[in-house]
Amino acid sequence: MQTYLHGRDLIGDLDFSKEEVETVMDVAFDLKRKRALNEPHPYLRDKVLAMLFFFSSTRTRGSFEAGIAQLGGHGAFIDSNTTQISHGDTPKEIGEIFGRYFDGIAIRHCDWQLGNQYLNAVAKASRVPVLNMQCDIYHPFQCLADLMTIWEKKGRDLRRKKIVVSWAYAASYLKPISVPQSLILQMPRFGLDVTLAYPLGFELMPDIVGQAQEQAKKYGTGFEITTSMEEGFKDADIVYAKSWGPLLTTADKTEGKKLQDSFKGWITDERKMSLAKPDAIYMHPLPADRNIEVTDGVIDGPQSVVYDEAENRLHAQKAVMALTMG
Repeated sequence: MQTYLHGRDLIGDLDFSKEEVETVMDVAFDLKRKRALNEPHPYLRDKVLAMLFFFSSTRTRGSFEAGIAQLGGHGAFIDSNTTQISHGDTPKEIGEIFGRYFDGIAIRHCDWQLGNQYLNAVAKASRVPVLNMQCDIYHPFQCLADLMTIWEKKGRDLRRKKIVVSWAYAASYLKPISVPQSLILQMPRFGLDVTLAYPLGFELMPDIVGQAQEQAKKYGTGFEITTSMEEGFKDADIVYAKSWGPLLTTADKTEGKKLQDSFKGWITDERKMSLAKPDAIYMHPLPADRNIEVTDGVIDGPQSVVYDEAENRLHAQKAVMALTMG
């Protein structure tokens, strides 16, 4: 167990070593148990977290705000549109000043080729931990909640188990690529064989894929890429299928939507789920485009773990806050 994470940033998934992630998981399970028993755990009494949002949220805001309160602290919700960020406050100012007002700074900034740069610039100027609530490259807290859920459903020994991280069609906006990128980076470290499935045009960042391949090699796990959703689902223990935009192909929303709309057949339905193992679980970070991205029968069915997964955002985030801000 790694016992000193105080003051550390969590911006990219590999910022914490495998052993440090295991520490986060141990603390998260302990906090989940305490929550179930109504056992007080005010480890961050009188601490205040700045929650700066450039991108709207449901689970992220709710889980961070509830989590810091349950730890005895306070979450200050800050919408970037209601600040002076658009009138001159640079990341340096935010890091310097919020780092003096607050005990931690959590930021959600998903704008392509801007978000991650912004978080790192704030972190460089801040004297307190900077936590990534999602950027254009990574979504580490979602991935920690996903790992926690997989451990609950499949046990901690994940060797020879397969997770498919698949693209799925969505009719709404072109979504960030951060969730699949975090998954392919983190999951090989815990023994899972990863299959990444997407149609042509929806590739992930080459350097992230390269790092994922390095992690798979280091930990002796499989990593493969396919352009067939059906091939990806075949014999999977864990199905993680969600939409993301063709951001490396085109940043133009109209062109991207046109390309996205040409793959409407990439829906997670009962037929595709039948290709996975009988006890496979279905995961999604939500919100999902129902009956477009996934059928009601799958997301509301017995293989779906999406609500347990959403709950675990709370516990995983509390663990990181307690370890880094305490």
